[in-house]
Amino acid sequence: MQLIDGKATANKIKEELKKEVAAIIDSEERAPHLVAVLVGNDPASDTYVSSKEKNAKKLGFTSSVYRLESDTSEEELLKTVDFLNKDPEVDGFIVQLPLPEHIDSDKVIQSVDPKKDVDGFHPVNLGRMMTGLPAYLPATPNGIMELLKRYEIETEGKHCVVLGRSNIVGTPMNILMSRKTNPGNATVTMCHSRTKNLEEHIKSADIIIAAMGKKEFVTADMVKEGAVVIDVGIHREKSDKTKSGYKLKGDVAFDEVSKKASFMTPVPGGVGPMTIVSLLMNTLKAYKKEIYPE
Repeated sequence: MQLIDGKATANKIKEELKKEVAAIIDSEERAPHLVAVLVGNDPASDTYVSSKEKNAKKLGFTSSVYRLESDTSEEELLKTVDFLNKDPEVDGFIVQLPLPEHIDSDKVIQSVDPKKDVDGFHPVNLGRMMTGLPAYLPATPNGIMELLKRYEIETEGKHCVVLGRSNIVGTPMNILMSRKTNPGNATVTMCHSRTKNLEEHIKSADIIIAAMGKKEFVTADMVKEGAVVIDVGIHREKSDKTKSGYKLKGDVAFDEVSKKASFMTPVPGGVGPMTIVSLLMNTLKAYKKEIYPE
């Protein structure tokens, strides 16, 4: 089994981005600018946004964070989004999810200018992705496609089973893996909580992309010999063997499935590190106006 090292791949892409941004700055142009909007004090969201800010600055990007109180009204948040939409110095921005319950997330996502939607969640970008037009791809699916490409994993004609149907991972993966691209050109089965004979579908897969949100759901008896396994899940489990007091598990039982897989992503260190890198790749595209030329 060959480990798909997301951390090493992400570091390699970071170096590529750093060189490109340095060249932009050397030519006396302003640096690409990424903004994150964080509403409330959710610890996981705060950690994630801080990591985005830290990584962006390390690579030479300008990075800003708008921190709003948890009782911020929907109207106030929409005003912030409108301000960022109109700011010519902002190339791309994200509104960190989840939002407080009193705010309509769909309404907020749809208020973001598609040209600055580096999260790739706006219906315009999702529609462009579906039809094969240039688009900002959602960060996690984009990261997975990049891993498949850089590890030269053959996808054409393969049977890919996607576990999960979220708009953030499952549905975009279904579209991207079936497109006439490389990676792509796979026959895709998208499974979810209502799928009958789920194990049979998984057993038939050449490529498994697990994003169900169920800890170690995929076990060795579900996986055929030589399958490629991409684990998107992330779950905290208490542990007295680590400094943090917990260890991370995925949607796949790594120890047993790795004995049958040909390629496999670990948790942590697989798909996760690619997510922030994908966001920065999209921000650079926004700066260069690659998706929406003026």
